[in-house]
Amino acid sequence: MRIPLLITSLALAANVFAAPIPDSARQDGLAIGCQAYTFKEFSAFEAIAKTKEAGGRLIEFYPGQKLRPDSPKGEAVHHNASEEVLKALQDECARQGIHAVNYGVVGAKDAAEIRKIMEFAKKMGLYGVCTESAELVADWEAAAKEFDIKVAFHEHGGSMSNPKYKVWHPLYILGVVESRDSRVGACADLGHWVTSELKPVECLRILKGRIVSVHLKDKSEPGKKGVVVPAGKGVVDIAACLAELKAQGFNGHFSVEHENDWKDSVPQVRESIDFAKAAWAK
Repeated sequence: MRIPLLITSLALAANVFAAPIPDSARQDGLAIGCQAYTFKEFSAFEAIAKTKEAGGRLIEFYPGQKLRPDSPKGEAVHHNASEEVLKALQDECARQGIHAVNYGVVGAKDAAEIRKIMEFAKKMGLYGVCTESAELVADWEAAAKEFDIKVAFHEHGGSMSNPKYKVWHPLYILGVVESRDSRVGACADLGHWVTSELKPVECLRILKGRIVSVHLKDKSEPGKKGVVVPAGKGVVDIAACLAELKAQGFNGHFSVEHENDWKDSVPQVRESIDFAKAAWAK
């Protein structure tokens, strides 16, 4: 009786662990693709195709994007989606040769919803999930350990004038994660740090060793008036950020998030991916 029990236990354990980013999804060591929100005006299937067209090999999904162009209302990417939706999403990624790597930015109201999110991530074979729900860090940490899936706390633009929103500052995030399991860390949104009038390279140094993933974007100017532009054409020193991450031994992924040119952004995304590849190779 012991051998079947051992086999069963090993099978269950194998089913718990999410897949790392495979070498086949990297380009000269660089794991880069798109945050599907870049293509929010389109379906998830179209976002997969556009990611491939732009030269990416990875995609980070977000909750709420409709599955196909002709999907009925409610058929969308979500941690509460049906098994049929999940399988269709996985099959389309496999068909296009795009690796699903992350999910977010997703909110959670309690530990039960965190578990639902992580179960979804496990089924999809994701490397990590991305959230702003830092107040639930203990629950996220427990789930990260159980499912062996990374959790990244993401920031949007903020300032000291809004004390209720804290995750915008890397020192706050460092305080949240530094005593936690190594699978709990930060999603470094380079563009949003500039929105907050912070210097991205300095933010990366503050969070050294705790960066799980990167939302790669450049902006025309600091502050709220800045708009997203292709990497290398704005005020974010993307090359310096990549050099810093490479020096840190960063092994996570970059999701280009081009929040502009919504109807036709593939050329700009391709430009950002090409810039990042060239900078990483130096």
